[in-house]
Amino acid sequence: MSVLTHYHRKSFCYRRLQYLSSKFQMHILLNEMKELAAQKKVPHRDFYNIRKVDTHIHASSCMNQKHLLRFIKRAMKKYPGEIVHVERDKGQTLMEVFETMNLTAFDLSVDTLDMHADRNTFHRFDKFNAKYNPIGESILREIFIKTDNHVEGKYFGHIIKEVMADLEESKYQNVELRLSIYGRCRDEWDKLAQWAVKHQVYSNNVRWLVQVVGFDSVDDESKPEHHCFNMESPLPVDWTEEDNPPYAYYLYYMYANMTVLNHLRRQRGFNTLVLRPHCGEAGPIHHLVSGFMLSENISHGLLLRKAPVLQYLYYLAQIGIAMSPLSNNSLFLSYHRNPLPEYLSRGLMVSLSTDDPLQFHFTKVWKLSSCDMCELARNSVLMSGFSHKEGQEGNDIRRTNVPDIRVEYRYETMCEELNLITQAIHTEELEAIHTEELETIHTEELETIHTEELEAIHTEEIHTEELEAIHTEELEAIYTEEIHTEELEAIHTEEIHTEEV
Repeated sequence: MSVLTHYHRKSFCYRRLQYLSSKFQMHILLNEMKELAAQKKVPHRDFYNIRKVDTHIHASSCMNQKHLLRFIKRAMKKYPGEIVHVERDKGQTLMEVFETMNLTAFDLSVDTLDMHADRNTFHRFDKFNAKYNPIGESILREIFIKTDNHVEGKYFGHIIKEVMADLEESKYQNVELRLSIYGRCRDEWDKLAQWAVKHQVYSNNVRWLVQVVGFDSVDDESKPEHHCFNMESPLPVDWTEEDNPPYAYYLYYMYANMTVLNHLRRQRGFNTLVLRPHCGEAGPIHHLVSGFMLSENISHGLLLRKAPVLQYLYYLAQIGIAMSPLSNNSLFLSYHRNPLPEYLSRGLMVSLSTDDPLQFHFTKVWKLSSCDMCELARNSVLMSGFSHKEGQEGNDIRRTNVPDIRVEYRYETMCEELNLITQAIHTEELEAIHTEELETIHTEELETIHTEELEAIHTEEIHTEELEAIHTEELEAIYTEEIHTEELEAIHTEEIHTEEV
């Protein structure tokens, strides 16, 4: 987190992101007509005729409201006497369930279902969760959109197969449906597998998260977390607190266990699994840090708009972000403030997803250019868990309808940014080496100067000693001469005195 809050790094990343946005606008001004002309040259290809993958869609709401309404009416006419629910040890037929609500098939309408999110769900995740209940009745949710109920998920299996049939008919649409595992009992996985096998919910256009290609985690991220995940946090088997573990705790242990499982699957020649959680829709920024370190790609990522350092890292690492503007519009961020166009212009790996068509969707196309829409579709395929097949390396406009001009621009821009970072690191290393060399030279010079000073001082000391020795000898000589002179004078005086006597 300290990396994200460092003011120099924030300024650098913010300026680079602004540069990427401006550069894309310049690219559009110069090349938009060339891209459009390249698309027109490709026969039988437009946004509706290219492969696209909805990488973030929940199985329990993969149908729209009208589809669910038609299915419920058909079920009431086809299976009125089938026991679908047990209340106080007494079975209830489908017709009896609706009679307790004073409803008939004629009374049902989209407005009666009341499953579409509206302005009342904004920042109210509890009200949004209640929208999963048709007509506000949890019993209908259990009957029609659950895999584990009295009819063993029969109706849910049927409606999923109808959705699959629509996808197969459209040919170019693919989805990755997400199922929930609550961890309430040990045989929950077994029951889910039995439901899938019994109702044959298989399609070439569908991949299942949890079961086949990856794991997801989902809940209200805006809930406050009372525990900070660190080295002192208890292990999952030792968790005794009443509050749920924090987001990073869940993600770390999911990733750790999944990594062990992947080693085993890889050794046996199976496909490996990836972690693709809901992340950054609401809540603290550190959720996105956990997602960056542990995830293959994420869903939502709205909070990246508030963290320029993280947004730049997600761009450099090309971590996929499945965005759902209509879902966000009903829950956390109004439509016109959604950062998807901004992320796309800067080159982040973003795709457009539905999240919950049953709750959110009125329209099907985001207001972007044809090239932008096709690029989003191409990104969704790259982010998905669908298997790879041999084909042309790089971009093939005959399949993606994305002009080579756009792909070349993305590639060159990415190379420039990576080169900039590499040069900066290389420059820092050279500066460090240069600084060390200067320090070494400076140290050697100081040592040389110090040695010379010591030698000079030593020479001066020797010279001083010599001078002192010479001076001492001279003094001794003078003193000897004085003594000799005094002796001669004494002798001379005695001689004179003797003569006089």
